[in-house]
Amino acid sequence: MSKKIDRRDFLKLMGLGAGAVAAPWAVNRALAGPKPPEGFYDVPMQGNVRLLHITDVHGQLLPVYFREPNVNLGVGEAYGRLPHLVGKRLLKAMDMEPNTPRSYAYTYLNFEQDAHKYGRTGGFAHIKTLLDRLREQAGGRDRTITLDSGDLWQGSATALWTRGVDMVEASNILGLDVMVGHWEFTYKEEEVLNNVALFKGDFIGQNVRVKPDALMSDEYLTMVEKYDGRGLYDEDAGYAFQPYVIKEIDGAKVCIVGQAFPRTGNANPQEFFPDWSFGLREDDMIEMVEAIREEEKPDVIVLLSHNGMDVDIKMAERVPGLNAVLGGHTHDGIAKPVKVKNVEGHECWVTNAGSNGKFVGVLDLDVQGGKLKGIQYKQLPVITEWLPEDKEMAAYLKQMRNKVYDEHIVESRRSDLFYNKDRVGKTFDEILSEKLAIADRTLYRRGNFMGTWDQVLCNALRWEFNADISLSAGVRWGTSTLKGDWITMEDLMTQCAITYGETYVTEMSGKQIHDMLEGVADNLFDPDPYLQSGGDMVRVGGMDYTVEPGEKLGKRITNIILDDGRKLDPEATYTVAGWATVNRTPEGRLMWDVVRDYILANKGEDNVLRLPKINVPTLRGVADNPGIADYAGKVIG
Repeated sequence: MSKKIDRRDFLKLMGLGAGAVAAPWAVNRALAGPKPPEGFYDVPMQGNVRLLHITDVHGQLLPVYFREPNVNLGVGEAYGRLPHLVGKRLLKAMDMEPNTPRSYAYTYLNFEQDAHKYGRTGGFAHIKTLLDRLREQAGGRDRTITLDSGDLWQGSATALWTRGVDMVEASNILGLDVMVGHWEFTYKEEEVLNNVALFKGDFIGQNVRVKPDALMSDEYLTMVEKYDGRGLYDEDAGYAFQPYVIKEIDGAKVCIVGQAFPRTGNANPQEFFPDWSFGLREDDMIEMVEAIREEEKPDVIVLLSHNGMDVDIKMAERVPGLNAVLGGHTHDGIAKPVKVKNVEGHECWVTNAGSNGKFVGVLDLDVQGGKLKGIQYKQLPVITEWLPEDKEMAAYLKQMRNKVYDEHIVESRRSDLFYNKDRVGKTFDEILSEKLAIADRTLYRRGNFMGTWDQVLCNALRWEFNADISLSAGVRWGTSTLKGDWITMEDLMTQCAITYGETYVTEMSGKQIHDMLEGVADNLFDPDPYLQSGGDMVRVGGMDYTVEPGEKLGKRITNIILDDGRKLDPEATYTVAGWATVNRTPEGRLMWDVVRDYILANKGEDNVLRLPKINVPTLRGVADNPGIADYAGKVIG
């Protein structure tokens, strides 16, 4: 006799229950996948204070696929040091075994096979379950502090359409206590202050200052007053936000110092934050930490940073008094902290917690008699199917995604591109569930050079403008789409949902193109971490080139050849298409509309989108670098 199942069980099986909107992927994979190893998410408390850490979620409230890089080159002192190891070398450095759940989470190895085996990672409803479990194991939430290192409010369609409010509300349910920012500042200043006011935790940053002219501006001061002083924490010092916060837990005094992305003013359009300035401000941090030690007398000082890991390591060496750095920006999942000695000879632990909600870091501190007696760290991959949904979070996600897109949605900084009329009247979920094409290979973005998702973006730009060459920023956000899966509008939006997604076409000389590539390469491969941007090489469609990371500025880029076989002529002029410029607002359509139309127009009769070529550069002088493996292009010497 066959066993009957009731309606509730049937709906659950078919992915149509209360959490269906939050997990539309559940029907396809991992229902019969492996179970978690016993005790996988058990982390007994080792001390009396527990810090829980996430970073670079980039608006991803739902579970995702995210392929880790096979190229993460280290130069100078970073050569061969975490995080600049990939594949088997990375596993060895972090004491992990291949062909395990952790190797799936931390490396690109066997990605497609393991993705089918283990399923997606992250998802706020699942992260909330894990955080609550870790809080309970610590003895209760009052013995924990939950931290986020930034890039939380940007990276999805819903974050763009709600101006980050969806992420703030989800973070409040998550129980986030303290955060810093980077892409958070690419909403308008008033939108940032509104989000900071909605956030129930502390938004901190010692290196975000109010410009002197703004301190004299009635308009700015009126805006600050509207948000109860947020945006001007200390007029004398010029702090826009609280520079640090002190939490007392079980008799221990823990200081969290905030560091926003130092190069926000260079990397993102200043029109969004005309009254704020950013910078590394190491001297100011040294002075402030010294004052904190003398006046506040904390037992532990932790830097919550969006510097990028190489910068964090250098700063940990140079700033006395830091016990640990919990960082973000470069998306490195580092389960084994790098331990450095600072100028006083004391040890500081430095780690990053990946991106897209894939990992939760657990830092346990043993504070006795006003001194740090012990420190332990463990990082947990969030394998979605191994963690039940938190009901409150799942209900919120369902409600949020059922919101209707209307004429008040702001998509662009251009007045005539504020919203797309074709989307008006549909729910967020209806828009984002649209199937565009089937991927002919796994589409991913992460890595120092061209990814397959990047190629889709570059191809779309050349198609839109009939351009010789296309440029797309080497950012590290954007989820992965598996070979054979449908590319959805949601997948596409994770690649390009920003507040300045307008496209453009221009003319550039061959020399200008060469010089541009040299400048970006220098930002990436300068031996001094303080001079690096923390991103990856600009993605270039329509041409190939050779890059030698170990060379100096002006000598890294050679042998530039267009797809039609022509060698780049320094004196000739070429049409170049791009998007996301930090300068004036372009006049082209929004990037996600361009790419959507390109995919629909170029897929085959079988609905497959085929990529005839990937413009991966030839690499020179890095064959022995442990930060590269299984490279798709040529590696010379």
